Amino acid sequence: MTRFQPILLGSDINVYGMARAFHEEYGIVSEAYAYFQLSPTKFSRIVNVHIVDDFNNFVTFRDFMLDLGKRMKAEDPDRVLLLIPCGDVYANLLSQCGDDLRRYFVYNTLDINLSRRLAYKSTFYRICEQYDLPHPKTKTVTADEVAAGAYKDLPFAYPVAMKPANSVEWLNIDFEGRRKAYIFDSPDKLETIIKRAYAAGYTSEMVIQDFIPGDDSRMRVLNAYVDQHHRVRMMFLGHPLLEDPSPVAAGNYAAILPDYNEKVFRIIKAFLEDIGYEGVANFDMKYDERDGEYKLFEINLRQGRSSYFVTLNGFNLAKYFVDDLVEDTPFDGDTLFGRGSKLWLEIPKSIFMDYVAEGPDKEAGRAMLASGNWGTTLEYKKDMNPLRWAMVRHMFSIYKKSYAKYFTKKDELK
Repeated sequence: MTRFQPILLGSDINVYGMARAFHEEYGIVSEAYAYFQLSPTKFSRIVNVHIVDDFNNFVTFRDFMLDLGKRMKAEDPDRVLLLIPCGDVYANLLSQCGDDLRRYFVYNTLDINLSRRLAYKSTFYRICEQYDLPHPKTKTVTADEVAAGAYKDLPFAYPVAMKPANSVEWLNIDFEGRRKAYIFDSPDKLETIIKRAYAAGYTSEMVIQDFIPGDDSRMRVLNAYVDQHHRVRMMFLGHPLLEDPSPVAAGNYAAILPDYNEKVFRIIKAFLEDIGYEGVANFDMKYDERDGEYKLFEINLRQGRSSYFVTLNGFNLAKYFVDDLVEDTPFDGDTLFGRGSKLWLEIPKSIFMDYVAEGPDKEAGRAMLASGNWGTTLEYKKDMNPLRWAMVRHMFSIYKKSYAKYFTKKDELK
């Protein structure tokens, strides 16, 4: 087998999930580079995190990666350097680099124009319309339109959902009441937040949508691996039962059951191959009982923070990267639609038991817990030591406090 070194961009739970996948499959330690350190990768022996000042700046990023690649190739010319972005900022930076880093690294990326059209929510919904992909009724407003009060004239009734079109810019905005996304049951509440957002310096568009009724259990998350030749090799569907309720992490999945829907698989497969996609695509969608459709919310141009649930269920994401970019293994075009049997959690079991709504889905999760068919991203026996154990326990204690403080039932907004 060709020798290779995983180079991961970021330091969050997404990075740890990928590092764990590489360690499980190949016994290899990953190297990660980021502009700050996050808890999930602290005290780990399976990933070495290197902090680079100003690493989220394009010029700094490009110059550093070129120098890193040159140094690593000089040390070992035959070793393949497999580069994987693990967050929106890094996926965007790599897309801006185009082919510049390919002299040293192998990686998947998209043309910068396609990348921006997919990542920017307002243009993604226009692409959905072009490909007849189901999505929520949407109104997008610019800063000038907000100043003119255009957000008051909506083509759908309350409750509504609202989120920034530019998630990368949103990371640098701070104001009272800031969240990743919102659900409003009245015009007054929407007006307060949208005005605060633009007063705080947000400049891009804001997306306001018809709220699809139902709680977190109506959500679905789909991960697909598309190779360098734009062929979808694998797809796996998850059924989230619970999301993080805290303002800074609202919408992050906390509990996912494996799911299967061939209709959804085939629709998304055709779309990805037609647009010439490559790499991991991560789709968020929600089932709309009013018309029986799964409505697309967004596409993430990289694996998501919960994507270890794919590896947990037997479809190791690291292996797909290696088979494609390191080995370029033959592929007959017959996409694997994955089926799984394990529950993924980012939370303590007690939160699952206390906050997931009663019903068949919770019963399925309980059965998986009882039979040992479950797992978390962070609790890896081969990478556990006293400091890391204490850190994970501390993270779990924060989750318990967060659910106690912020959790509300979304189905009350029907």
